[in-house]
Amino acid sequence: MRSRLLPLLIVLMAAVLLTLGFPLAISVAAAEQQRLVIDRIDDTARFAALAQSITDTSPDSEERRRTLQTDLELYASVYDIRAGVFFRDDRALAKAPGFWTLPAEGEGRTAFNEALLGRRSHDPPQVWPWRDGRVVVASPVVRDGDVVAVVVLDSPTGEMRSRILRTWLFIGLGEALALLVAVGAAVRLTGWVLLPVRTLDAATHDIAGGRMRSRVAASAGPPELRRLARSFNEMADNVEEVLEQQRAFVADASHQLRNPLAALLLRIELLALELPEDSEEIAAVRTEGKRLARVLDDLLDLALAEHAEADLQLIDIVPLAAERVASWRPMAEREGVNLTLDGAPAATAWADPVALSSALDAVIDNALKFTPAGEDVTVTVAAGAVLTTVVVADRGPGLTEAELERVGDRFWRSPRHQNVSGSGLGLSISRVLLAAGGGSIAYEHHAPHGLRVTVSVPRDLPGS
Repeated sequence: MRSRLLPLLIVLMAAVLLTLGFPLAISVAAAEQQRLVIDRIDDTARFAALAQSITDTSPDSEERRRTLQTDLELYASVYDIRAGVFFRDDRALAKAPGFWTLPAEGEGRTAFNEALLGRRSHDPPQVWPWRDGRVVVASPVVRDGDVVAVVVLDSPTGEMRSRILRTWLFIGLGEALALLVAVGAAVRLTGWVLLPVRTLDAATHDIAGGRMRSRVAASAGPPELRRLARSFNEMADNVEEVLEQQRAFVADASHQLRNPLAALLLRIELLALELPEDSEEIAAVRTEGKRLARVLDDLLDLALAEHAEADLQLIDIVPLAAERVASWRPMAEREGVNLTLDGAPAATAWADPVALSSALDAVIDNALKFTPAGEDVTVTVAAGAVLTTVVVADRGPGLTEAELERVGDRFWRSPRHQNVSGSGLGLSISRVLLAAGGGSIAYEHHAPHGLRVTVSVPRDLPGS
C-alpha cells in the first residue's frame, strides 16, 4: 500500500511545485526585460531632449549635432547598443555605429513607426534565454507639438538572458530542494498514516498463524485507523475467548468422559467373565471401548496443544531424529519394515524438542502402519538456507489427490484405511504443535507409490 500511496503524494506535490515554479520563472523573465526597457526609455528621453534643440536654421545646430553624435558614439561603445536619431524620412541626424541604418521591417521599423505617431513604442516581445533576440525602444522628438525625429535604441540581450537563466537555475534548485523536502515529508506522512495498517497486518498474520494473543497498539495514526485498531482488538479478544471456551470444553469433556468410560470398560470385563472366552461381541465391544478411550486421550492432547506455547530452542535436529528412529526401530523390525536414517550429519534449527519429537512420532507411526513387510521407510534430515526439514518417505499405498487435500484434518481417515487403528487426530496434533513454533508439515506423493511427509522447522528464530 505504501508503494502506491507514496508515488501518488510525490506526483501531486511535484505538480504543485511545477505549477508555482513556471509562473515564477515567467514573471522573473518579464521583470528582467521590463527593467531593461525602462532603462532604455530613460536613455531615449535624454537623447530626445538633446535632439529637440537641433534645427536646420539655428547657427549652433551643427555644434549641438556634433555633441549628440559624440554622446551616441560614447554610449554605443560603452554599452554596445545601437543608438540613433532619425528624421521622419529615415535620414539620420546622428547615429552610432556609423554603418547602422534603420531596418526596413521587423521590430525596429515597428517601434519607429509607433514613435512617429507621437508616443513611445510599445513593450517589445518577450526575449527568452534560449533565443538570441534584441530589444528595440523608440521615443519621439517633439518640437512645437510636432514629431520631427525619433530616437531609436537597439539593445543586445545577452546579459539579460544570462541573468534570467541564472535566476531560473536558482528557482530550479529551490524547486528540487523543495521536492526533496516534500518527499521526506511524504515518507513521514505515509509512515504515520500506514503505521496502524502495518501493525494491523502483522497482528492479523500472527493470529492467522495461531498466536492469538497478538494485538494492535491503537495509539498512532489517523483517528479512523486508531478506531479500526481498537475494533480489531475487540474482535480478537472475542475470537480468543470463544476459542478458549472451545478448548476448555473439549478438554473438560474428554477429561470428564474418561472416568465413566473406564467404569464402563471395567463392567464389560466383569460381564466377559460370565461369557465364553471366544465371544466375538465382547471382543468388538472391547475394541470399540479402547478406540473411544484413545480418541478421548487424543482430544485432550489436542486441546492442550492448542493452548500451550512453544518452548523454542536452538537444537541439532539430527540427534533428535536419530533418537526417534531408534525408538521406533523395534516396531519396524516386528512389522518386517526397514527403518533407516539418512541425510546431513548436523542440521540446527529453532524448534520445541517435545513438539518436534511428538510430530516425528506421529509421522513415523503412520508410515510403519501402512508400509508392507519388506519395504523401506526412510527418514532424511536436510539443512536449507531458511528451513531444516525432516522427510519421512514410505512405500505404502499412498494417497489420492483428493485425499492429499484432506490429510491432517481432524478425525479424517481415508475410507481405504478404516480398519487400521487410530483416531484421526495424530497428524492434526502434530500440525498444531509445529505451527506454534513457526514450523509446518506437508504431504506429497512418493513415486512410484507411497507417501512423503516433510516436517519443516525454521533455522532462524521466528519473529527476529
